[in-house]
Amino acid sequence: MLSDAVRIHLAEELAVAERERVAIDKLVDRYPDIDVVDAYEIQLINIRRRLAEGAEVVGHKVGLSSKAMQQMMGVDEPDYGHLLADMEVYEERPVEADRYLFPRVEVEVGFVLGADLPGEDCTEADVLAATVAYAPAIELIDSRIKDWNIGLCDTISDNASSAGFVLGRARVAPEDIDIKAIDAVLTRNGEVVAEGRSDAVLGDPVIAVAWLARKVASFGVRLRAGDIVLPGSCTRAIDARPGDVFSAEFAGLGSVRLQFT
Repeated sequence: MLSDAVRIHLAEELAVAERERVAIDKLVDRYPDIDVVDAYEIQLINIRRRLAEGAEVVGHKVGLSSKAMQQMMGVDEPDYGHLLADMEVYEERPVEADRYLFPRVEVEVGFVLGADLPGEDCTEADVLAATVAYAPAIELIDSRIKDWNIGLCDTISDNASSAGFVLGRARVAPEDIDIKAIDAVLTRNGEVVAEGRSDAVLGDPVIAVAWLARKVASFGVRLRAGDIVLPGSCTRAIDARPGDVFSAEFAGLGSVRLQFT
């Protein structure tokens, strides 16, 4: 476990890397004793700093929500990061790729909560009862670690490699669609680059959201009405380049678009 001083130092390194768009060396190589508790505390140091500067938490994202990614990272549960209001991007406004270091996009079924979720005792039934709608979503991920060469504690410290998100216009009530059987296709500049299905996320994205509610409760956080939750990607991540136009089509759930300049 790291000292508070080292945690603060590493949080500042990540903040500067994001602000100045200059990637830093892998944390887990430089600090072999870093653990998951350290990593979440480093993440929270930067989130608290941004909140003090006027940012607003509008939700959370779940990462490492596929078994393949968990096996690659050597873990048996997902991780999570915060979604802030200033991270939201929009279909009708092109995003400047040079705002980021190594941007990639992921296809997700977003959850819009209409009621608060319980904490430590949250169940999948609680998630379904509290979800007012699903929405087509693209998460914009990025790494402040050089070349995406990351371990588990690197990505957790780095807000679970989150950088932005966009929601499509459609909203579908949970009772109107099978959340485990939504096919998704991602195109880049009109060419199909990734395909997947919503059950790639732990077999059921609802499981990921219930896990998240329980996990954040251990840090004194609750998922609230109005929050957006991104439960994990249906497809592999795809690199984003200047000029790329992405479109994600979801069976029964509409589409979402993201353009880079």
